[in-house]
Amino acid sequence: MAQEMKTVSHPVTKEILKQALKKLGVTGTQILEVHASLSSFEHVVGGARTVVDALLELSENGGTILMPTQVSGNSEPSEWTKPAVSPDLYKAVREAIPPYDARHSDMPFMSDVAENFRHREGVVISSHPSVSYAAWGRYAKLLCNRQSLHFPLSEESPCARIYELKGSVLLLGADFDSCTCMHLAEYRCDCRPIGIEGACMKTADGTEWKKYLDLKLDSSVFPKVRRILQKKNLIREMMLGGCHMQLFPAAAAIDEATSYLEKTVVYDLYR
Repeated sequence: MAQEMKTVSHPVTKEILKQALKKLGVTGTQILEVHASLSSFEHVVGGARTVVDALLELSENGGTILMPTQVSGNSEPSEWTKPAVSPDLYKAVREAIPPYDARHSDMPFMSDVAENFRHREGVVISSHPSVSYAAWGRYAKLLCNRQSLHFPLSEESPCARIYELKGSVLLLGADFDSCTCMHLAEYRCDCRPIGIEGACMKTADGTEWKKYLDLKLDSSVFPKVRRILQKKNLIREMMLGGCHMQLFPAAAAIDEATSYLEKTVVYDLYR
């Protein structure tokens, strides 16, 4: 039996997306941390390129676009779950991991939109080998010029800079648990244990496996923070071509997450 052909009823073009983003509250002068799921749209004509083009064109007169570019494969193999690695192979896998390359390291859990964005002219990429950010626009260099190796999403990170600069978060079909800047709340309330992570980096002499400290982060509570923000009318949202679009202030989300974690999570080692 022939498979029924799927007909697109609400194709999204670049101009349709730009108009929708304006209606949502994107002014073109904001700092926006963007998380986009292309598959959440019924169909975007031109795919990831169209989404990135729309964001850059809207922001070309003073705006800034920021996206996480996390290289999950350049990480401590003992922490892997997809796939898990046998303990007797940890050392061999560490030695086989290629060094971080801001433009070419694979980003298996990042979206096609983030992949397209990081290759655009003028994009600046922060230096962390596992949890970097890419930024474009007025404040791109300020956002990405310093990111610590240890505790990479804490006070010396793009997360803290977007907080200080009163940026916003734009979710295009993505959920709150993908909102990277909200991890800053976890560092500010001492609610997570510390672990030893690792990544392969280029050095003057070749490559080196670098160990660094970080919290055992957990974004599973962020959707609960969403409900708090929603009750306070801090989220602007609308639908476009099957995609749930949300816009909200980053600082408010981080503050509410910090407050929520302080009240609900106690990690005794730090008390």
